[in-house]
Amino acid sequence: MAMTNISAAARSLNALVHDDAPSVLTRGYGFGKRIWQRVERGARSAPMRLLGHDAAFVRGVEGVSLFYDETRIARHGAMPALVQETLFGHGSVHSLDGDAHHHRKAAFVDSAYEDAQVERLTPWLEREWESERNAWLDGGTRSAYEAATGALGRAVMAWAGLPGTPAAKTRWSERLAQIVDGFGAPYSPAYALAVLNRVWSDCHSAGLIEAARAGALRTEPGTALEVWAHHRDQAGELLPARLAGVELQNSIRPMVAVARFVAFAAKELHDRPEWRERIAAETAANGRLVGGELATMFAQEIRRTAPFVPMLPGRTIADVEIDGQHVAAGGRVVLDILGTNTDEHFWANPKRFAPERFSDVEDFEALPAFIPHGGGDVATGHRCPGEKLAVAGLSAGVAVLSDPRLRILGSGLGVNRRRLPTMPRSGGRVRSADAPSRCPFS
Repeated sequence: MAMTNISAAARSLNALVHDDAPSVLTRGYGFGKRIWQRVERGARSAPMRLLGHDAAFVRGVEGVSLFYDETRIARHGAMPALVQETLFGHGSVHSLDGDAHHHRKAAFVDSAYEDAQVERLTPWLEREWESERNAWLDGGTRSAYEAATGALGRAVMAWAGLPGTPAAKTRWSERLAQIVDGFGAPYSPAYALAVLNRVWSDCHSAGLIEAARAGALRTEPGTALEVWAHHRDQAGELLPARLAGVELQNSIRPMVAVARFVAFAAKELHDRPEWRERIAAETAANGRLVGGELATMFAQEIRRTAPFVPMLPGRTIADVEIDGQHVAAGGRVVLDILGTNTDEHFWANPKRFAPERFSDVEDFEALPAFIPHGGGDVATGHRCPGEKLAVAGLSAGVAVLSDPRLRILGSGLGVNRRRLPTMPRSGGRVRSADAPSRCPFS
């Protein structure tokens, strides 16, 4: 019996040693590079082990096509609970598949996806980003990330029909931003704080749902608050208030997460003064912050080169084979997000930061190897329906950061690519151009 126990322990240890999951935490965005060293250059699939399961690491158009095929790949049970419960919330749409997913997803599409929703959000984005720009011009010292957290959070909460003072909305936005910051570091105090902020946010959003249902809180038709307060499941039952509150958060948190892209935008604009000048001229000519062609191109290139997470896992519900790699049902397929957004089979000079690559792109969702907010069809698949809103919020941030009256400091722009999720360490320090510089290298 003792020998049997020792053998079982040895097998468990051997499996742990050869599992690739710990490498995600230790290598971060460099995880994929290590996996691709196992196969020939240009391969579409590579073998790996993930949390005790045989898996295939896939990329490119071929990988996207497989990963978002719901007849072969399911999302439920694939995401580690530490991530699912903290970032997305218990029972959220992200954990559903099949008809249940399509039914719940339709509510997100109806309330966030259409161009009319971007138009409805635009005045709030203009107002809140203008407020942050004025604060900088008046001597404010918030980083680009901090300013974006406030501006984007207040704007999307107003769009969602949520009550509260600007200060209260900013505080909630900061909690949501911290959840995003801490979910990928389960070994750190940031994760514990993210759990606490998740508990607070769940209670707060559930309270809003209950108040809306009781008539104590007035809701505007078509807003996220109204949609989730009255959404019914496939059996015709209202969602529990807590779950409806989770989905209300999932309607606003993705916009708050865009603040990390804004921090990257500060870094890239600092390094490309010619783009700052061009975008500033465009913004002045347009007389608005949202929707400038050059600012949008720049925003799209930020999203391509600085993805939120490097990869996503899926669970095989049928035997699959791709580029010589076979995974039996019950295994895992892991989509290389970064490797797909920079796939040399699809993108010209993929490692070069080149916003002009988006100059003739009328429908970015039609680019099969462009998946910063997921891939597949928005209505039937797992692509984020709030992607257009995110692009609008980011492009406005790019326009503000290009204002010649502002200065982006060069210090603190390094990026820790082992950290998930990551961004420039300083968040992108911004000051009024008239403010004296204490550092000769800023």
